Amino acid sequence: MTEFASQHRQLAPGPSPTKPEKFPGGDSPPGESWRHPSDSSKKRVSMACLACKKSKRKCSGTPPCDNCRAFNRQCVFDETLDQRRRVAAKRTADELSYHRDMLNDLLRVMRAEDQTHALRLLEIIRNNASGEEIRTYIDEMLSQIEGHGQVSDVAERQLQEVRRVIDIEGAGPSFRPKVMDIHYLCNEVPYRVPAKPWTTVTADADLVSHLVSLYFTWDYPFHAFLDRDVFLAHMRKGNTKSDLCSPFLVNALLTNACHFSDYSEAYVDPGDIVTKGADFLAEAERLREEEPTKISLAYLQGTLLLYERYSISGEDDLGYRMLHQAIWTGESLGLIGPRMFAPSPGQISDDMDISVKRTAWGLFHIDTVVHTDFLRPSLIDKVNLERPNRYLVEDSSIWFPYPSHRLARQSYLSQYFNESCNLCEIARDISQRLFTINDTASSLQHKWQAKETLYERLRAWYTGLPEFFDPHRRPPPYIILLRMRFHTLVINIFSFEGDGYVSSPDSEAPKTPESPPGLSPLSKYNTFEIVQSAAHAIATLTILHRREFGISRAHHFAMYAINLALFTMLEPESFDILDADFLALASAFSSIANRSHLGRSLFHMFRQSVRAKGQGRHLRESHLASDDLKEMFDEESTMSSQWDDYAKGLQKLETDERYHGIMEGDRSLSEMLDRYESLSLGKDEIAPERLRP
Repeated sequence: MTEFASQHRQLAPGPSPTKPEKFPGGDSPPGESWRHPSDSSKKRVSMACLACKKSKRKCSGTPPCDNCRAFNRQCVFDETLDQRRRVAAKRTADELSYHRDMLNDLLRVMRAEDQTHALRLLEIIRNNASGEEIRTYIDEMLSQIEGHGQVSDVAERQLQEVRRVIDIEGAGPSFRPKVMDIHYLCNEVPYRVPAKPWTTVTADADLVSHLVSLYFTWDYPFHAFLDRDVFLAHMRKGNTKSDLCSPFLVNALLTNACHFSDYSEAYVDPGDIVTKGADFLAEAERLREEEPTKISLAYLQGTLLLYERYSISGEDDLGYRMLHQAIWTGESLGLIGPRMFAPSPGQISDDMDISVKRTAWGLFHIDTVVHTDFLRPSLIDKVNLERPNRYLVEDSSIWFPYPSHRLARQSYLSQYFNESCNLCEIARDISQRLFTINDTASSLQHKWQAKETLYERLRAWYTGLPEFFDPHRRPPPYIILLRMRFHTLVINIFSFEGDGYVSSPDSEAPKTPESPPGLSPLSKYNTFEIVQSAAHAIATLTILHRREFGISRAHHFAMYAINLALFTMLEPESFDILDADFLALASAFSSIANRSHLGRSLFHMFRQSVRAKGQGRHLRESHLASDDLKEMFDEESTMSSQWDDYAKGLQKLETDERYHGIMEGDRSLSEMLDRYESLSLGKDEIAPERLRP
């Protein structure tokens, strides 16, 4: 025996953790109770939830913890507060960069030529504003100084709104880097996918994962014409021969996703919005031309993605062309139309089954949205497949607002899709009964009764929405947009009867001077109030969307709804430019419009229409309106601004004889929608020319 062994007693091995040693009576040996795996009270917990940390209680360590269940409160574990973890180092780096950028931006505001910005900033700081309030004000001032088209709301109202956001979500910094380190950003992407073999534009899987995650977060849910889980599974497999994922489909998706990215990798020419996603678009077009006769589900889905791309960019009038191609492909596959869907010999796979259903109803969704938006009859009467019902009973999936640090929330995506399809069926009937071209068979009385019937169907749908769709429950953004769509349909039903509001077929019925505008003895609705109320409801929903998620990444439909609501508010003689809802909508419009060539053109037309109202004096005399707002809408202002450059895209209306040009001072909703359609989708070569008032 060695000297070491003689001085130290050898220790016997302890009981196995998987098969603990048994003792009489089921007791553990003295002094070794900490070894017993069933003794959970002695188990060490790596971290506690935020509530237990705050109350200094012992936490059970797994969400929801025992204390949070007992007190019926939300249980949140924030790993970024544990300095032993890598994510904590990432958060520290985020915060350091955030505060460095904030200091630099603060100095830029203080050095600005217009000293009113610096004085106002100093006043906000002296009033004990929080860091997030100061950051918000700095962002707005820089957008005005640098010409990003951000319109200021009333300062007091804005600060109150910011404080509400802080109270709900906490005052942590919202880290938004100016230049993307793609590898740094993509550590936490919701959907990780490979770049190869799907695209030749880039081999960077992090960039592709970033863009795919942006698409499925902000674009996909509104129409949802492909099945996300099936697409991602087949993309990860890397089989380019798959019927459910193809290089054409992937590149079409990536070019759409670039619209939602702020970083240089999304541009061919950084800073030029026209080049956003242009390289992926060129790749998608090349792949599409290589197999022009291939009819497949992936081909149909990719064509719908190109429709979305062209409708927001207005390139080459290809919007309607892509939509018609997609509808023709859907008919060839039997998803819609007289030919019924016939699966290949053998049992259809579960992936194909859910995908064809999702695509069929997504195609129907797009068709009804497009045609009711622009007052045309929809082309699809019915869908040949039943709706997808994978999560029809309960959808417990989570929606993550990537790439922001805002709170995740329950998605309700399947319930949303089902309610959206219900609304689409009403919208189809609206478009086909009210917007048929040269419809002389229906009397004015019959059309008015149809309006009332359709409006009542809309109201019944709206009141029957699930409780968790309530805006006060803070749902995901696509549910907010679904409510917006209801209000746009209300405006579409009642607002377009020649010039002005015509509320009933008995247009020559006697009216007293006290009769409200748009109300006739035969009408049971005051359509003027209904339409204006719908526009203000869109404003309320826009403010909610902006508070919860921002507005710059909103789906393209939000720009249509906001633009429609603004022109609805503009039409009456009682229009007041200082209306709070109008200013909130104008601010949101300037922000969302700045992200696309189409948006800038639409914003210029809106600005000219506001100036034609001649309320510059009213604007100048108000202490509530900012200098930026006065410069934007004061018709007597001679100062040049960044908004003047937005007129470049309108040359299309003047040079193509198919379009009707621009008439100065014209503010009608019908004229606005005609130009909107021309700038985005082009001219519909299938439908005849719509009657003009």
